[in-house]
Amino acid sequence: MSIRAEKITWKIGSKTVLDGVSFEAQPGEMLGLLGPNGSGKTSLLRLLAGLKQLHSGRIMLERQDIKAIPRRTMAQRVAFVEQHATTNANLKVVDVVKLGRFPHRSMFSSWTSADEGALEEALVHSGMAGKRNERWQSLSGGEKQRAHIARALAQSPKELILDEPTNHLDIQHQIGLLRLVASLPITSIIALHDLNHAAMFCDRLIVLQQGKVVAAGRPKDVLTEGLLQSVFSLKARVEPSNYHDGPHIQFLR
Repeated sequence: MSIRAEKITWKIGSKTVLDGVSFEAQPGEMLGLLGPNGSGKTSLLRLLAGLKQLHSGRIMLERQDIKAIPRRTMAQRVAFVEQHATTNANLKVVDVVKLGRFPHRSMFSSWTSADEGALEEALVHSGMAGKRNERWQSLSGGEKQRAHIARALAQSPKELILDEPTNHLDIQHQIGLLRLVASLPITSIIALHDLNHAAMFCDRLIVLQQGKVVAAGRPKDVLTEGLLQSVFSLKARVEPSNYHDGPHIQFLR
């Protein structure tokens, strides 16, 4: 077990956003999080990253409640990529990515070969090596998102949490990013909108509806015609893919 949620509940005022959510993410797997807008995906991811406090239940990180894990230790281990990449400073890309090394360094420590190696690897994996000296404000929306993904990779995390990271990317970089995440030897939990991408790249899926888990398992077991109709109000045909182990969804006009 890498991350385990046990009957977690989270509210905004009197509104219950997440209601008794339980699941496990196994070491090294890519776990996809699906659900309509408003189903609680972003809230769940922020809870897993330790950025929000639970109302009830608990989240375990390798058998330790994250409430008992020091913030610095969490920052060294868990990287979170938000849905919208923003920064106020007009930094160079390389300086944005360097921020990912901050949890691993003391206030007065010098830049090490390990830091440099993590930085260069993150730039290459994210496809931003050629943009390393570009200014933040000159980047496209997709390039800004890739720079933030590079910063997360520079953290050298054991768990990577991503909230719809492909939203601002063109199709080439969508596929490239998902290939990268799927190839990493770490646990990743990723919220996605594209159901075929989830079927193609994720080892397992969780589907949320109105704050509750309504389905969980392998893509071929979860992404059924019945679930697409009941959760997403979609008419579709689901068939085995000829090119990967998951299903292929054909949406009907």
